[in-house]
Formats: sequence, C-alpha cells, structure tokens
Amino acid sequence: MHAQQHRQTSSGSDGKDTRGDEVDRSGMTLELQTDALGPIPWHALNSARAAEQLASPDDGLSADEVGRRQERFGTNRLPEEQSPGLGQTFLRQFTNPLIYILLAAALASVFIGAVADALFIGAVLLLNAVIGTIQESKAESSAQALKSMMKVRSRVLRNGREQVVDAEELVPGDRVRLSAGDSVPADLRLLETEDLRADESLLTGESIPVEKEADASVDEEASVGERQTMLHAGTEVPDGRALGLVCRTGQATEVGKIARSLSGAGDTEPPLVIRLRALTHRIALVVLGAVALLVVVQLLRGAGLTEIFFFAVALSVSAIPAGLPVAITVALSIGRHRMAERNVIVRRLPAVEGLGTCTLIASDKTGTLTANELTVTRIALPGSARVRVEAGKDPEGDRLRPDDGGDGSKALDAETQAAVQRLASTGVLCNEAELRETDEGDLEAVGDTVDVAFLVLGQRLGLTRAQLLERQPEQARVPFTSKRRLAATFNQGDEGLQAHVKGAAEAVLPLCTDAKDLQAEVDDLSGRGFRVLALATGPVEGDADDAAHRLEAGELGGLQLLGLVGLIDPLRQEVPEAVRRCHQAGVGVRMITGDHPATGLSIARQLGIAGERDAAVTGTEVRSLVDAASQADQAEAADSGHEARERGLRLGRAPVFARVEPDQKTAIVGALQDQGHYVAVTGDGVNDAPALRKANIGVAMGRAGTDVARRAADLILTDDHFASIVNGIEQGRIAYANVRKVVWLLISTGAAEIVLFFLAFALNMPLPLGAVQLLWLNLVTNGIQDVALAFEKGEPGVLKRPPRPTDQPIFDRRMIEQTLVSGLYMGLVAFGVFYWLLQVWGWSEYDARNSLLLLMVLFENVHIFNCRSEERSAFRIPLQANLLLIGTVIAAQGVHILAMYLPGLSDVLEVGPVPLWEWGALLGIALSLLVVIELFKLLRRWREGSDRSNGQVAEA
Repeated sequence: MHAQQHRQTSSGSDGKDTRGDEVDRSGMTLELQTDALGPIPWHALNSARAAEQLASPDDGLSADEVGRRQERFGTNRLPEEQSPGLGQTFLRQFTNPLIYILLAAALASVFIGAVADALFIGAVLLLNAVIGTIQESKAESSAQALKSMMKVRSRVLRNGREQVVDAEELVPGDRVRLSAGDSVPADLRLLETEDLRADESLLTGESIPVEKEADASVDEEASVGERQTMLHAGTEVPDGRALGLVCRTGQATEVGKIARSLSGAGDTEPPLVIRLRALTHRIALVVLGAVALLVVVQLLRGAGLTEIFFFAVALSVSAIPAGLPVAITVALSIGRHRMAERNVIVRRLPAVEGLGTCTLIASDKTGTLTANELTVTRIALPGSARVRVEAGKDPEGDRLRPDDGGDGSKALDAETQAAVQRLASTGVLCNEAELRETDEGDLEAVGDTVDVAFLVLGQRLGLTRAQLLERQPEQARVPFTSKRRLAATFNQGDEGLQAHVKGAAEAVLPLCTDAKDLQAEVDDLSGRGFRVLALATGPVEGDADDAAHRLEAGELGGLQLLGLVGLIDPLRQEVPEAVRRCHQAGVGVRMITGDHPATGLSIARQLGIAGERDAAVTGTEVRSLVDAASQADQAEAADSGHEARERGLRLGRAPVFARVEPDQKTAIVGALQDQGHYVAVTGDGVNDAPALRKANIGVAMGRAGTDVARRAADLILTDDHFASIVNGIEQGRIAYANVRKVVWLLISTGAAEIVLFFLAFALNMPLPLGAVQLLWLNLVTNGIQDVALAFEKGEPGVLKRPPRPTDQPIFDRRMIEQTLVSGLYMGLVAFGVFYWLLQVWGWSEYDARNSLLLLMVLFENVHIFNCRSEERSAFRIPLQANLLLIGTVIAAQGVHILAMYLPGLSDVLEVGPVPLWEWGALLGIALSLLVVIELFKLLRRWREGSDRSNGQVAEA
C-alpha cells in the first residue's frame, strides 16, 4: 500500500477528559509495575483498540494530560551506563604499578621506623589521587554536558498540532510521526504506515530491514522480530513514513529489558593515549634499567639496602612520566570542550586528535555550503515562454514577469499565466510540506525546502493545498528517495485519476512525450547555479496503487511536461571565507551533491572549490572510475595499468561530484582515502550513514541531520555550518599541539633527573637528592602544571600550516632534539652546581641538596614557559593568554618556599631557607635555560628556512 490511513481511535462518550481513568482501567500502570499480571500484547491489538486502551484521541494528548502521565510513568529515558562516582574515580587513581611501588615504600618505612617518611609518601599518594580525581571528574562532567546537547528530538501530535519535543518527554498515548532517518524514541503501535521498513538489528541481530504494516494481523505469541505492527525504541527507520502510538517508554520498552547489553558503549580510549601509554611503558623500561644499574653501583659502594630501596623507588616514580596518559586525556577533553563552544560536538574523543590531521573535506552542498532556503525564481515552459519569479518568501501579491531581458514592467499573457497555474498546481499537490501561521502571526514553514518553495509559489498564485485537495483528493503517493529522484501523487479529479510528478529533470523528462527540446534549457539553468526540477502531469489508467507501482517500476510514461523550475539556494555568507581558510591550511574541499553537474560546478566556482576548466564527475562515472582504479594493480600491460591509474587519480582530483547516490558517496570516500587523504565527510540523511562510517571523520548535521546520521558520525555540527568544520580543524590542531607541549615538559624533566644521577654516580659523588626530595620534586613540578599547559590557546598561523602526516609520531625529530637539548642542559647544569657546591666551596651534603632541590624546582617551572610553544619565542607569548598556567607555577613555587620554612615538613624534606644572594644566583642559572632554548629555536628556524629555500631551488 502507498497510502495506508488507519486513524481508528475512541474517546469518552460524555465528552469529559477521562483519559487518566482509562489508562488506569487499561492495566497500563499494572503492566509497568507488576510483571505477574503479564504485559499487554500491543502488537496483537488492532490500532483502534490500542488507541482506546491508551485513551489517545485523534488530535493528540493535551498538555495537562501529558503532565499527568509524565508524573505517573516518568521520563522516557533508555537505560545507560552510570558514570563512575567520585569514590570510584578516587580509588581508580591507585590502580597503577608505580603507585603500588610507592605503597610498598610507605609500608617499608613504617616497618623500619621511618614514620615521617611513611607519612610523607602517604601524603604524596593522597595529593596525587585528589588531583587525578579532579581532572577526571572535570573531563566526565564535560562529556555528560555534551551528551545533553545530543538529545533525540521527536515530532509528536499534541493539542491538534505537530510539535517537536525531546524524546525523553514522550508519554504512553502520544502520537509520534517518523520518516526515513529517524530513530524510534519509544515502543510504538503503528497507526499509519507508508512504505515503512525498520532496522531492528539492535534487538534481533537481523541486518536486513524488515517491512512494517499498521494493519497487519500478528499473533500474540509473535517474537519481537515478527511484530509487523510495532516499532521498538532504539531501532531505526531507513525507509518510509509512519504515525505511531507510544505504548511503552523508558525501562518498559524492549530495549529497556536488555539494558545490560547496551551498557559500556562509551568513549573508546583515543589512539593517541594508547600510543603514549605504550611510550610510557618503553620509557619505564629504560628508566628501570638505568635505576637497576645505579642500584648495582650503590651496592658496590656498600650502601645500605634500605637506602638503595628508597632511592630506586623515588627515582623510578620521578623519572617515569606515569601521569602522561591522564594528562593527554585531559588535553583532548579540553579540545572537545572548546569545539563544543564553536558548535562542534565531539561524540568520540579520538576525533579531537583526528580532525587536526584532516587533509580533505567532502561536503554536501545543500544546507552546508548553501543556506538551504530554496526559492523558485525561474520557470521554463514547453515552447519558448520563460518566466521570472521575484525572490523572497512573502506569499503576497503577483510576482511573475516575463524573463525576456526587459525591465520587468510587462505582465504575463493569459496563456502563459494559465500554464504557470497548471505547473504550480502540480507542485502544490505533489507536496508534503506545510505553511502555517504561528500564534505571533508569523508564517512558519514545516517540511522539505523544495516543497515549501512550491507552496509559496502556489500562494502567490492564489493556490492552497487544502483547496486543491478538496477538489482533487489524493489516492496514493510515491515519496521522494535519493535513488528515485522524483516524487508523485495520484489524485482523483473531474477528469479522472491524474498523476502529478516533480523531481530531477533527468528522472522526470523520460516519463514525458514532449520533453526533447528542453535539455538545453536544463543545461542553461544548471550552468547558472539553479537547482532544476521538472514537473509533469497526465491521466493514468487503473487504480492509484497500481499506477504508483508502475511508476516505481519505471513502467509509467506518456505524461505531459508542464515545465522546468529553477530554484536558487543562496550561499551561506561565511562559507567563501571558510573555504579560503581551508586552502590556506592545506585542506582540500570537495563538493558532493545530488544536483545537476552544471549547478554544482557553478556553486563550486563561486566558492573557489573549482576553477573554470574543472569538470564535475557524475554518479554514473564514479563507479567506473573506482573500478578502473582498483584494476590498476592487477593490469598486466603497463599502458592499461597506467590508464586505469590515471582514471583513479581523476576521481581523487575532481572538485565536484554531482548526481551522486548514497552508495556512490561511500565509494568516493574510499577512493579519496586511497589517494592518501585523511577525509572528513558531511552528511545528514539515513543514506549518508555508510559514508560517515567509512570516513576518517564523519560529520553529521545537528539541525537537519537524521538520528541515524548523528549516530554514525564522530562529530555533530549544532549549527550545520561548513565554517564550524574549519573551526573544528583549528581546535583539533591546537589540541594536538598542546599534547606535544605536555609530552615535551614531562619527558625532558624526567630525562634531566636521570642525567643528574648518572653523572653523580659516574664521578663517585653522593646522591644529588634523597628519595623523599625526589618525590617532592615530582609532586610540586609535575602535579598540575602539565594540565595547565593543556589550556594553552592556539598560536598564530595554526591554519597556515599543512596538515601533519597521519603516520607522524609524536617523538619525531623535532621532539627528540628539543627533549635532548632541554633535558641534557638541566641535568648537566644541575650536576655542575651540585659538584661546585660540594667539591669547590666545600658545602655539606645537606646544604648542597637543599640548593639543588630549589634549583630543580626553579628549572622545571622556568621550562614550562619554553614548552608553551615549539616554534615561537617564549617572550612573544602573552602571560595573560594562560593565567591558569601562571597561577600553577606561582602556586608550585610558593608551596616549595613554604616547605622550606615550615617546621616538620622542612625536616622531612631536609630543606631550609636560603639567603637572598643564593636565591638570585639560582634563579639566574634557571633562567639561563630560557636563553638556551631561545637560541635552539632560532637555530632551528634558520635551518628549516634554509631547507625550504634549497627545496624550492631544487624544484626550480
């Protein structure tokens, strides 16, 4: 059936609002609360009985009744995994091998009577756990806040009007409308269906969508997969339309009963964090090997086992960057939050890292590059008549003038006016949109923008859909699909059953007998950037359903072409600048559209995506080009292999893909990836889901996008703007740059401590720092500063650099060089000071270690300012750009100064106050690190500039 209408409901005969009582009598409350009475078999009830059981009138529930039912049944929220509480998060901070070592050290301290050391180690563990808990809790809060921005919205009939509400607000008895691409928000008993299919793989495991029918006869004992009259919460609608009655919500739904199987589907760990954890493990092995060597040296020197044990523990914990994965996760979470502020919701944390690597964006045209506000501005009638329609959505007055190059003062002749009336009538009848007046008196458009444009055209000519349907009732319809590229209705009028068809010119013209002379007009309008549709009508034989089947099978023809319509969809104002920024950042842009190739090329040229000599690749060419590319490696003859490869390269270079079907979009993405691109793809429809999953970064539209598309995507644009993708790329690059800064800080400071101790052992000197002092150094310098570094704002020119290669490791040549330079300098200078104080000035070990610990704290706090940029001078970065970092440095240094003066703590740390001259000397030595790194950055800039110049000369 193509137009099944089953509006069978009942209401109280006395006219009173007895719906709440009827719900009680239906046993609905008992069903949700007492399983012993058995659930109501909604799938086996006919639609009228189901509506009666739920007291659901034809015009929907009233606001008061919705409130009462929400109180009774609660929110329609599917079960989800509970976020870990503070207690769980706190305890998780202790699940780390290095923490186990420290706990063992604390117990050993108690065993040997060093209670003060045990208390200090315990305090370090506690403080680290508190800091980690705060960091993870903030990241979790950010994730939960983003989840609240991704709520499913549902179209529901209430108080006689269709409304859009959060799915959580649905109650039993609500009437919900669904169309292709929607997720089912609750368990629904179908009332109306139109070519409806549902993907129930979540519940049944069956990957093939199943057909649904509102008036099917279903046995009470039917399994979930056999219930043709039901849609279940959490499933998806790939095709068709439906009106359904909410019969179960929340925990009472089928998916609620298997909630356990749906838990644990949160964010996967980002690949970057996994790689850095592996790096940490490798560093740990190196450090432990070095520590083992130092332990052997200590044993040979006759040191006590207790002293050696605590030294090994302290150096291992201090030098191994165990907090690196957590710090990186926090850095990515900060990037996610910043993207959300720029209208980009990150569903999966790895996308923060990945978006900065993007080399190409394959974007939809309509609604992303253009405003998605179509208006009919040109009409071409069979023959020579051409009509201009003034732009605008005001449906008042006569806006039609001949398109003959004149001044617009001439009116249409009667014959042309009548032809336009017939064309507009078909556009209004073959329509699913609605124009209605709001309570404020404004005009509100509901439905597809193409349909809305025809309704506006009709109102300008005095035609309304309601009046036309009264004279020509609709008997059947064929809805528009991206593959069919046309829509049709079959209406019964005075002249019998008439077909009214509108769609892409390529789809409609073959159905007509008089369409040969209009192809040139199609090309002309498309070449000027218009979206071109053709409209046709004609009498059909047989009944409406049979005619609809024949049209779907391609067997309907002999229609009369009414004319072509040119619709214009203006560019979004921000898109040209966004495309320019993409090109500046080394990110290519490709347009994928279902429109005519000439239309796509015209828009692409306006945006700078395509040049005058570029050509579009059509959907029919895509498959052959993909096949040709795949044959390149298999071709035996060199010439044919080269030809096939060239055809594949053409697919990768094409700026515009037009008349593209959904499966071809997936093929395009694969071909672009084969060319070495890291591809971000935009999509909004259910048919875009495969391409979104195939892409490296799937980007769904938040406003116009379907639930299916949003679920398949990595990112969601809350404003549907192309410019937001560019902002996301910028933030992705900033997040990755901040990750590198954190890595540089943590690895180089750990390396400095290893260098310091190795030199001391090599020259047979005392331990530079005690075990407790090492733990203190690790606490006050790497506790919170690394996280504060992740809050750095973007550096100038972040979008003026090419994307980093996807296989580029974090520890590339630059990272290795800067880590070695800074780590070696801090380690060598610190050892030199320690040596001088002991051997030249003859200070005691207590005083030398006191000064050395202060120097190391100063060194690491100064080094943070070096790490704020890998390229720019530290003196060019404003301090106010990251006040949090400044605050953490001041706090860390202040805590150490306090420890030097605080009785008890100073005894445990074996530190004390130092004179002012010593403060000045040590601060000067620490600040010399700034000079060294500044010279290193200057030298590297000179070297890279020289390499670029040599490369340009070589190319020339």
